[in-house]
Amino acid sequence: MARSSKSPRKPASPRGRKPPRPATVDLGTTRNVLEQIEIAHRLASSSSVAPSIRSRLSATIEHLADRLPAVRSLAAAADGAEPSGPQWVERFPGSRDPGDCVEPFRSSLQAFLAALGQAGASVQISATFRPLERAYLMHWSWDIADNTVLPQDVPAMAGVPIAWLHTDPAGQPDVPKSRTAAKQMVSGFRLAARPALQSRHTEGRAVDMTIGWTGNLTIKNKDGSAVTITSTPKTGTNADLSRVGATYGVIKAVFDDDPHWSADGH
Repeated sequence: MARSSKSPRKPASPRGRKPPRPATVDLGTTRNVLEQIEIAHRLASSSSVAPSIRSRLSATIEHLADRLPAVRSLAAAADGAEPSGPQWVERFPGSRDPGDCVEPFRSSLQAFLAALGQAGASVQISATFRPLERAYLMHWSWDIADNTVLPQDVPAMAGVPIAWLHTDPAGQPDVPKSRTAAKQMVSGFRLAARPALQSRHTEGRAVDMTIGWTGNLTIKNKDGSAVTITSTPKTGTNADLSRVGATYGVIKAVFDDDPHWSADGH
């Protein structure tokens, strides 16, 4: 019997089943979310917006961005994220002006500073209001340098196109290089303690200042009564000076951060 010359049929695909399609992004939704992020970021960048509102806007931006993590990564790549390093220290500069704090802390701080000046103490202010973007750079550079987080695990922040993870000449992840860059940032920021993502600085209710004097310091409390400080050290860490500051509503840090004062010590 002659054999059939017909080629065997290929197995038919299951009825109604289609080959898997590559993952896609809903461009309509993506556009709407990105527009919302852009609006929120524009408002947060405005100097006329109160620090407390900026903090809420930042949380809103992160919430929106978390809805589209893949899009956020693509957007960062498209924007040409810049590797981390000391050049970022000059970005999103903070303020050293007491006038950039919010009320009632602003008036409290200005009154305390006036009392220090009248008493003959020297005061050098290094920071008052700190933008959320700067706090983000300070916080994560510290954690990466401290080896408590991998650079590739740092969440992105809208408006800060930084690449925490560096690569080698072959394009492969280079964690040691990433940590070196983060350490350079920590040094540039002159950090002595781990910065918070949101703090009294980002709220406009804190100041970092170095205070000093020679001899005895006679300074007035808020009620006008004079206090003569004979104790040491003759710096802002002096306990007697801390009590004077508290009468104005300027509270010495309750944690280990020598120059830090705020509305509540935090």
